[in-house]
Amino acid sequence: MFIKLIKFSIKGNIMDLIQISNLTSKTIGSKRTIRYTQSICPDCNMILDAEVFEREGKVFMTKTCPSHGECEELYFGSYDMYKKFSTYWMDGKGAKAPNVMVDKCACPTNCGLCTNHLSHSGLANMIVTNRCDLTCWYCFFYVKKGLEGAYLYEPSHEQVRAMMKTLKAERPIAGNSIQITGGEPMLRDDITELIKIMKEEGVDHVQLNTNGIKLALSPETMRQVRMSGVSNLYLSFDGVTPRTNPKNHWEVPYTLESARKCGMTVVFVPTVIKSINDHELGGIIRFAQNNMDVVHAVNFQPVSLTGRMSKKEREKYRITIPDCIERIEEQTNGEISKDGWFPVPSCMPLTNVIEAFSKKPKYELSIHFACGAGTYVFEDVQTKKLIPLTSFVDIKGLLEYFEEKTEEIKSGSNRYWTMLEVIRKLNQFVDRNKQPYGLDLGRMFSSILLKQNFDSVGSWHVRSLFLGMMHFQDKYNEDLERLQRCDIHYLTPDLRIVPFCAFNVIPEWYRDRIQKKYSIPVEDWEKQHGQTLEAGLYRGIMRKGKSEAQMGCAMSEMHKAAAEADENHKGIELRNGMAGA
Repeated sequence: MFIKLIKFSIKGNIMDLIQISNLTSKTIGSKRTIRYTQSICPDCNMILDAEVFEREGKVFMTKTCPSHGECEELYFGSYDMYKKFSTYWMDGKGAKAPNVMVDKCACPTNCGLCTNHLSHSGLANMIVTNRCDLTCWYCFFYVKKGLEGAYLYEPSHEQVRAMMKTLKAERPIAGNSIQITGGEPMLRDDITELIKIMKEEGVDHVQLNTNGIKLALSPETMRQVRMSGVSNLYLSFDGVTPRTNPKNHWEVPYTLESARKCGMTVVFVPTVIKSINDHELGGIIRFAQNNMDVVHAVNFQPVSLTGRMSKKEREKYRITIPDCIERIEEQTNGEISKDGWFPVPSCMPLTNVIEAFSKKPKYELSIHFACGAGTYVFEDVQTKKLIPLTSFVDIKGLLEYFEEKTEEIKSGSNRYWTMLEVIRKLNQFVDRNKQPYGLDLGRMFSSILLKQNFDSVGSWHVRSLFLGMMHFQDKYNEDLERLQRCDIHYLTPDLRIVPFCAFNVIPEWYRDRIQKKYSIPVEDWEKQHGQTLEAGLYRGIMRKGKSEAQMGCAMSEMHKAAAEADENHKGIELRNGMAGA
C-alpha cells in the first residue's frame, strides 16, 4: 500500500482538492506510478494533471500541456528516502482566512490563505525592500535598473503594521514568527523601526534574512538590530571558498564576530546548486561547527530553477534533498549518515501530545514530507566528532509512543496521569551510554511537556547544531499537494497571506503583481532619495578574470589589513577557520 491521490475535479480554472486515499501503486515497464497530483505548465501556467513515479531508484514528475507538450522533471533523488519520509505525512488543522472568499477558492489561482490550505503560518516572510547591494547570478529577486517597468518596493510603516495585524489575526493559531527579507533588508535606513513595529504587534520570534555585509562592516549596527528585537540572523552563506561564495566570503568572519559581541545567533543558509557548490556541503558544516558558539543551525536550500531553462540545463543544476543528504554523508566521512534525517512533519506527534495535554492549539509543522528534512548533531568534547541525535535516541519509537498517548487522551484517559507516565518512560528511548556528555535529553523532553511549549528546545547543555533542508518548488516540479500544505508564507500589503511556492513560483500572479501595485518606478525613487540605485551596490562581488586574491572589495581588504596588525586577530582567525580565507 502506498499513498496516492485519486483525482481532481476541474471546471475552467477552478480546482477542488479531493483528499488523498491509500491506493496501491502500479508498475508499467520500468516506471512505477506512485501517485497522481496536479501541477502547472512551466510555459503558460495551465493547471495540469501530473504523475509522480519511480524509475531507477529516483522519483520523477511528468505532466503534459496541450499547447506546450510534456515536461518530465526530477522530483526526489531517492525513492527509498521518499518512501521513508512519506510515512510521516500528516495534515494540520489548516487556517481560517476571512481575507479570501470561500466561494472563490481556486488553487493556486487565489491564494491568500484560502480554506483549501491545510497548514497555518509556521513562518511568515515580510519583504521590506526589493533592493539589494549584491547581484548574485542565481538570485530570482532583486530590482534591476534598466529593465522595462522596473519598480522599487518598500512598504511603509503603516503597511508593515497592517500586515502584522493580519498575521496575528490568523486562526486557529495566531502567527508568532516572522522573517524580515528582501532584497537586502539592511539597505533600509529605518530597519530598526520596522523591527520595533513587529515586536509591538506581538510576535515572539523575529528573524533577519541578510547577506551580513553591513553588519560585518558596522558592529554597532548589529547591536542596534539585536536591541530592536531580532532573535537571529538567517545568513546567506554558499560555501567555504571564494569561488563558491564570492558574495560575502571575506565578510562572514566579521559578521560572526559582530554577532558574538551582542549575543546574536546565526543560521547559515546555503543555496545548493549541483556542479557549483554541492562538493562543499561537508565543509560548510565543519565551518559551522568551528563557530558553534554563535552558529546554531545550517539550513540548506536546494536551488529552485526559475525562468525558462532547457532540460539539459536543469539536469546540470538540479539537486534534491536526498542528493544533498547523500553528499553530506560522503563529505563528513559517515559522521552524519543519511539514515539520521527525518522529514519536517515527523515532529507532529510531539506537537499533538503537547496539544492533548494542554487542550490548546499549538504550532504545528504540517508541511508536505517532500518539502523539508532535518536532524540534530552534537559535538563530542573529546573527539570533536559530530554525533547525530538518532545515534542515541530511538526517534521512531518515541514518535510512535507520543502518537499512542495522544490517542489515549482523546479516548478519555486522564491527561495528567498520562503526562506523568510519558515523563517516566522518556528515558527508555535514550541510550545514556551513547548520549553526549552534558546532555540530558529525557529531562529536556520532560521540561517541554511540563511547560507545554518548545521553549526548552534551545536549552542544550552541549555544543549542538541543527541541520535542515528546505527545497522550494519551481514551475517544473510544482506539486499542488505540496503547495496546499506549505507553512512558509508571505505577508502582502493587500493583506493576503500567500504560500511561498505560489508567491515566488508564479510571480506574475502574486509577487510581481502585488508588489508592483504598491511600488514606484526606480527613477522616481532615485529622485526622491538623491541617489542612484547602482550607488548602493557593494563592490565585493567576484570579478571575471580576477584572481581569487583580488576578488574582495577595498573595504574588506582594509578591515583585513587593520586586523592583521591587531594581536587579537590571530585568535579570531583560528576560531573561524574558514577554508580559503
